[in-house]
Amino acid sequence: MLFRAYLCALGASFLLGIGSCCDHSESICGAQAPGDILIGVLNPCHTKVETLQNRTRPGSFNCTSFDLLSFTRALAVIHTIDTINHSGFIPGVRLGYVICDTCSYATKALQNTEYLLSINGTLSPQCNHMDRLPVKAIIGERFSEVSITVARLLGLYMVPQISTTSSAPILSDKVRFPSFLRTIPSDTHQTRALARLMSHFSWEWVGVVYGDDDYGKEAMQKFLRHAEEEQVCVAYQEVLPHYLDHVDSERRIKEVARQIRSSKAEVVLLILKEQLVKKLFEDMLRANVSKIWIASDAWSMARPLASMEGINGVGDIFGFSFITGPNPGFEQFLQKLEPGPGATNHFIEEYKELRFGCTPELLQHKACIAAHSQDHCPLSESLQFKSELACSLPDPQKADDDFLINVVDLTLTYNDRVATWAIAHAIRELLKCNDTFCSGETTFPPWKLLQELKKINFTVDNHQFYFNEDGDFVNGYDLINWVKAGNERRFEVVGGYNLVEKEIKIRKTVINWGTPNNTVPESICSKPCPPGTVKKVSNISCCYNCTQCEEGTYSDAHNLDNCLPCPNGTWSRKGATQCQPRTEEFFRWGDPYAVFLLTAAGLGVLLLLVVLIIFAVGRNSPVVKVAGGNLCYVMQAGLAVSFGSIVLFMGKPNDHICRARQTMYGLGFTLCISCILVKAFRTFLAFLFDLNRQHKLKKLYKPPAIIVVTTALQGIICLFWLIFASPYMEKILVNQNMTILLRCNEGSNAGFGAMLAYISLVAFVCFVLALKGRKVPQRFNETGYIIFSVLIYLFVWVCFIPIYITKNEQSSAIQASAILVSNYGIIFCHFLPKCYMILCKKKVDISSKAYLDRVRIFSITSTHSAFADSSSVDSGAGSMVSVTTPGPLYPEESGTSTNSVATAWITEEPQAKDLSPHLRKRQRRCSI
Repeated sequence: MLFRAYLCALGASFLLGIGSCCDHSESICGAQAPGDILIGVLNPCHTKVETLQNRTRPGSFNCTSFDLLSFTRALAVIHTIDTINHSGFIPGVRLGYVICDTCSYATKALQNTEYLLSINGTLSPQCNHMDRLPVKAIIGERFSEVSITVARLLGLYMVPQISTTSSAPILSDKVRFPSFLRTIPSDTHQTRALARLMSHFSWEWVGVVYGDDDYGKEAMQKFLRHAEEEQVCVAYQEVLPHYLDHVDSERRIKEVARQIRSSKAEVVLLILKEQLVKKLFEDMLRANVSKIWIASDAWSMARPLASMEGINGVGDIFGFSFITGPNPGFEQFLQKLEPGPGATNHFIEEYKELRFGCTPELLQHKACIAAHSQDHCPLSESLQFKSELACSLPDPQKADDDFLINVVDLTLTYNDRVATWAIAHAIRELLKCNDTFCSGETTFPPWKLLQELKKINFTVDNHQFYFNEDGDFVNGYDLINWVKAGNERRFEVVGGYNLVEKEIKIRKTVINWGTPNNTVPESICSKPCPPGTVKKVSNISCCYNCTQCEEGTYSDAHNLDNCLPCPNGTWSRKGATQCQPRTEEFFRWGDPYAVFLLTAAGLGVLLLLVVLIIFAVGRNSPVVKVAGGNLCYVMQAGLAVSFGSIVLFMGKPNDHICRARQTMYGLGFTLCISCILVKAFRTFLAFLFDLNRQHKLKKLYKPPAIIVVTTALQGIICLFWLIFASPYMEKILVNQNMTILLRCNEGSNAGFGAMLAYISLVAFVCFVLALKGRKVPQRFNETGYIIFSVLIYLFVWVCFIPIYITKNEQSSAIQASAILVSNYGIIFCHFLPKCYMILCKKKVDISSKAYLDRVRIFSITSTHSAFADSSSVDSGAGSMVSVTTPGPLYPEESGTSTNSVATAWITEEPQAKDLSPHLRKRQRRCSI
């Protein structure tokens, strides 16, 4: 059978007519055409080698599984060489070719490479090959792992190698691979483009399956680095044997398929051969699992996959493909497929045998027979009939059709066309050709051609091509979407990746996701964090918990990594989505309680004004004189200042207001309470029955001095307070720091406490003195009013202290309230009763004489003489009561009987008649 005759490829001796000096009984390469300059082609026309695990000695390789795409790529090189020869692009020089099948196996590729190098005399052969035509450059290989292996050998002899599909980044290393060039970009760009694609659609949680060859491993490492840059996380990494006939291949495919099904990653990147992808898809279809698949360039435009049964059930498919283009005249070449004059092509023979010698089912059957035997490849009865019919057909080698045009995407051969033209341009430059003649010799060494290849800059179809410093093209990628078309998929370009700008552009409107509202499917590890929260990453950056932003920070978008700080002058609450200006809070004039306090303070001042008028009108009345006369005006002045300080406890505070309000209250109220001290001391002295003690204390009774000294001491306390720890306006953040509380800080609690303690001490002295003189005749009982007003003050301020400490934010309102109550306590206790007596009892016993008659008031100025005269009186004879009239204690009240003394004797026993004549004589002189 012809198929078995050229199962892998024919021997070089048969192809090139080599003599019998070397034994090439086994086939090495399968197609050739003579020429002045030969171009070698390494291409995997078959995808695997049978029984490699059982190989124990050198020998031929049994290649199986004919690959239509690789076969078509080899035909594209042949067609381009024919086109160049027919065009006369290199005048007088004909290009030939030698095409060898690598069978997707690196060792087989090395065998082919060794043969190609022996043709051009680079290697030292075992026999003389000088009569053979030289191979100056090699196009291939398709897979990176094979290209890496071949490139190491070709780099030793500096033979130019141009690959049209091998994209492994390592091949850009010109130290390790100095003679390797390619008409595509490095996978460094492709993996970045893949990561950008995932980031563009917010696919943060993806799975990756790659081959265990050098290409897959390096592409995986590059992708991991670029994915991290784009904040794309890998849910799992699975590896499959690159070699299709690997013993563990089926087991690993099932394990990987199980991992894909169980993961919640909806996006899967497959850096695999299309044959491995097909097996994975078959497993997914059996399990009815749909995902979003991202294709590497190895299968992004694989027609067999696009037409496989059930392909529409696997889900959406995207992939990056090298930029493609037309190949003029190639379709006509494929429609009439036959070797050119003088050429031999056993690959075409094998293809036609498989195509026309049997049906697609029989194609697989015959391939099985070729690899095994008839017993291992059973066939159904109907197919046996078809097989017999096919065998009865005339010569299949003469049959032609459009099969390859329909099953292979011919635009994928564009880079093969460009690679061939690149070699032609370099040869033209090296041979110094013009339109009619080439002056150079065709026997140049390959390394010279390599130098020209690195320098060329040529145009094909109005597109400029050149190799960069890494030996790569920089023509970018097309983004391919596998669109459903009936039961198959068609390839549609929906975007691209620009290598220079490193940007991906996608036409989103042309993509049909098949979801409600055509929304992009999600592939995430954690639910998005809403505004107001940020991601708290655990071990994997894409898996996180959502935490609220702290005060002073915010997040206004989904899935932010960090909260944003609020700009100056703004703030935010916990979990805020935006910042707001801080509001200032203080005891405002318009607050209801502030209005109440202001109203009460105003009424208090008005009440003092009314009292002042009443007291001014009745200034000569005994009531006013008994109440203290001019002391009352001083008390009213102190109360007015105290009322005025209440106003400063409202409104927006500042340092000056904070100092002024405490000073005003301290001095004003101290002035008032010092007047009360004078009144209490006066009453205490007037009704002190211990005349000796009374005489001594009377020396201290200096009202102006008492008032000035008492108030001055308070002034000194306030002065030291203001100097060493002055009150100031402070800002306190409240309400989750959204509000700035403006309030007065007293600076020093010691200073504030000393001021209040001093007032309380003076009030307490008043209380003690008034309590001592509480037995004054009822009609002249000032002590009750003093005691009651002082008790009100002490009670208010004792309650003020704990409330002030616990209610710090309302300190202004609390102190203002305490001042207000204290002031009103003095008004109601000291002034309103006197106003009542002046206004309502004006006609009832208001004469000075009647008043004095009732209360028996005596001048304190005569107490000393009475006390001296009575010292000789027998204590058992009787008792003398000396009553002081309040009036004579003040110079302004000395209008009537200022220094008169009246002594009233209260006879308790009849022994009064036994009094000494001296005392009886004095008694007679006394008058009331």
